[in-house]
Amino acid sequence: MVGRSSLSARSPTPENDHRPLPNQNDESLKHAPKAAATAQQARRQLCHSKGLEIKVPSAGSPSPTTAFIHTPQNYHREQAEGREKTAAILVPGNEGGVLGPSSIYLSIADKLASLNRGIPVLRLDHRFPARTKYCVADVLAAMNYLQNGYAVGRFVLVGWGFGGATVFTAAGQDSRIVGCATIASQSDEADGIEDMARRALPVLLIHGTEDSILTADCSRRLSERYRNASRGGEGEMAIFEGDDHQLSQKALKAEEVLCDFIMRLAGEEVGDEERTQWLQAQLRDVTN
Repeated sequence: MVGRSSLSARSPTPENDHRPLPNQNDESLKHAPKAAATAQQARRQLCHSKGLEIKVPSAGSPSPTTAFIHTPQNYHREQAEGREKTAAILVPGNEGGVLGPSSIYLSIADKLASLNRGIPVLRLDHRFPARTKYCVADVLAAMNYLQNGYAVGRFVLVGWGFGGATVFTAAGQDSRIVGCATIASQSDEADGIEDMARRALPVLLIHGTEDSILTADCSRRLSERYRNASRGGEGEMAIFEGDDHQLSQKALKAEEVLCDFIMRLAGEEVGDEERTQWLQAQLRDVTN
């Protein structure tokens, strides 16, 4: 199978007008469809989720992008003071959005923020998708927002498709990023992965073998680049046989692998019961 290596926009300059962003008050975008019922069954408190507007510095006046933040119900800034807190930022693909492949971003955010020792998660949209310069600016603005408002000093980034270029480029620019995971990443505009390797920062690459948009060879090339530049870092690759760009066949397994990666970097552990009742639960509607 011969596929593309990039989903980046051909023109690096965005149009004058911003694309329509999600409604930050849309209740359907705040939690996974089955999260509340599953939380009740597992006898746990579902995390708090809200939409917000993040101002991104730009020439002239700042321009906003939309995001949804998931925080533990008992999370307060003063509780995080004195202990370096880690958050995850989930970055979209070339079309933007806040759901991720097969809507797993909703599930991951609910799961991690609802753990007994929850991890804040921000699902980020982009003002100008598929343009690395602007998407990286969105990520850095989101990091500053979380640092200033939630006392977060360490970040794990997750990117889908084009989002791989975004997270690796951001990691090459900002030392607050302690690891990156990608789903079906492109291999172009991803030089930051080599910088991560030289700094021994962990990387997780997930890809389906039947991805007809960005083939699994993209992640294999990224893995080789990381390995060649590595100075002792952990470079992991998870190849999902028979799966596509959306990971529609093994989305639940992808959620589990990504949650484990983020929890490990955040220094959080869960017991067997919490894993079975919550992390392995299907919070999304299955449509295929």
